[in-house]
Amino acid sequence: MKTSIIKRTMKWTALTVMVLIAVLAVHIYLVRKPGIDTRTRIMARIDIHQPLTRGQADSITNWLYRQQGVDHVLCNASTSIVVFTYSPLKANSDAITGRFITTLHYPHATRYVPTKKELRGGCPAGF
Repeated sequence: MKTSIIKRTMKWTALTVMVLIAVLAVHIYLVRKPGIDTRTRIMARIDIHQPLTRGQADSITNWLYRQQGVDHVLCNASTSIVVFTYSPLKANSDAITGRFITTLHYPHATRYVPTKKELRGGCPAGF
């Protein structure tokens, strides 16, 4: 009789542990699952590769703010780097960069995409 109680207890303990592990696995999947909604913002960077004046930086900032989906723009004239945030539901950074190059006539400008090593190391803004 004592053996059957121990077996029954072990069986229910094992079943409970398996159920808890399954619940934990589902929870981790749901929490880590990437989702894009109206609050999602992505940061993009454009390296201009030519010297900028403060007036040019202001015109770049104004032009980017007029692009649909762009929320915030930082343009550093001393480093010739532009960083902006945008909604991926309304805009695409490659399209914005392409229009930027053709509309504002900065043929050497490129969209900066950090490497995996740089992403692990910190903020890719590089100001």
